[in-house]
Amino acid sequence: MKDCKKCLYIIILLTSCTYTSCRLPKSVAPSIKKNLPTSYTEKTDSTNSADIKWRILFTDKTLVALIDTSLENNLDILITLQKIEIARNDLRLSKGAMLPMVSSNLAYLQRKFGFYTMDDAGNRVTEIAPGQLIPTNLPDYFVGLQANWEIDIWGKLRSKKKAAFLKYLSSVEGSHLVFTNLIAEVATTYYELLALDIELDIIEETIDLQNAALTIIRIQKQAAMANELAIKQFEAQVLNSKSLEFELVQKIKENENKLNFLLGRFPQQIVREKLNFSAQLPLQIKEGIPSQLLQNRPDIKRAEFELMATNWNVKAAKAAFYPAFNITGSAGFQSFNSEFLFTTPQSLAYTILGGLTTPLINRSAIRAQYKNAKANQMDAMYQYQKSILNGYVEVSNELSIIKNLEIIYKLKTEEVEALAASINISTDLFKSGRATYFEVLMTQKTAFQSRLELVTTKKRQYNATVNIYKALGGGWK
Repeated sequence: MKDCKKCLYIIILLTSCTYTSCRLPKSVAPSIKKNLPTSYTEKTDSTNSADIKWRILFTDKTLVALIDTSLENNLDILITLQKIEIARNDLRLSKGAMLPMVSSNLAYLQRKFGFYTMDDAGNRVTEIAPGQLIPTNLPDYFVGLQANWEIDIWGKLRSKKKAAFLKYLSSVEGSHLVFTNLIAEVATTYYELLALDIELDIIEETIDLQNAALTIIRIQKQAAMANELAIKQFEAQVLNSKSLEFELVQKIKENENKLNFLLGRFPQQIVREKLNFSAQLPLQIKEGIPSQLLQNRPDIKRAEFELMATNWNVKAAKAAFYPAFNITGSAGFQSFNSEFLFTTPQSLAYTILGGLTTPLINRSAIRAQYKNAKANQMDAMYQYQKSILNGYVEVSNELSIIKNLEIIYKLKTEEVEALAASINISTDLFKSGRATYFEVLMTQKTAFQSRLELVTTKKRQYNATVNIYKALGGGWK
């Protein structure tokens, strides 16, 4: 017993000398700067629209149904859910590494020692039972349990478990980000589709108007009041508008297919009602205060969890420099004859071994792993800071866009009204010979472009509302 204690003391002493003689790398935690401005604009409102659920923000029943379908069938969502499951299993794996690994063992061993060996020489004169020598061919049966357990003295396994847990939380936030992006993309594509419907109506109305003007110019030619050049100019205008009509039909088809793809289904018609672009936009967005981005935006929260996970990975990598304490053992029944295998207590057998292992020659590889962990930590810190800065800039941009689009839409509305009146005026003047056909052509073209620009501006207003809701971190709740 005393000899065993002396050996243990010697092992501990040698391990300590090895540890102290090898210089460990210094671990310096990176400084994190996440201070945000107190507001986006001069006004400060603590109310944040990101807390509003998307079902309340979007009042269009067709859009709500499309979003519901996408959340159930979208392939990116399904892939993300599998990534969460992978992260959950990694967490279970890290938890299991802290517990003893116990396995059952059923073994049979047949041994025959060489004649000119110490083992065989000893067996030839040794009785395994009174009057019975050890047989030359010596079988060995074993039934029992085997165990292996690494005692987590330095917290290496605990650090890995905490890192895995934070990775799991990061994957959950990643799914929230996918939800938010998907909802925003479905809404944006839907509004794009409705805008194209309105533009198609405008083109069809414009073609009817241009055909009416073409009829007038043909009548005037018969009365010698116009020439063939005027007719060709009007015909070219009609043909140009018809080509634009088919381009819009193609764009509508492509947007329907894109929306079906987001919904996880094959191309089919999107049943919808044409949106009245003079209708109210979704709920008035309230930006809240910038610091709320840290709680609401999934990309920032995901980056934060990633950073926290790298901190624990650094600790685990540093603990790899320290001695590892492992305990192995087995317990069961062992016998050279199956008849005596379960004879107790004679056939009971067990082994137990505890040991400290310290890396010596391989320390350069461990040091490289530690440096990689530190580099990943710094990378995660920069990514975290980048996500915060990006979140603030996105909100600031969208707030400015919303403000300016309100002014642009008001001016465009007045422009459309003025040009609509100018069409009637130019047509009447042309009939009375007080305006040229070129003036009529230009008036119609300008009015047509202005109406399309008005629709585009309204579409941008809808998209800006979706984008600011997304930028504030809404949509995943």
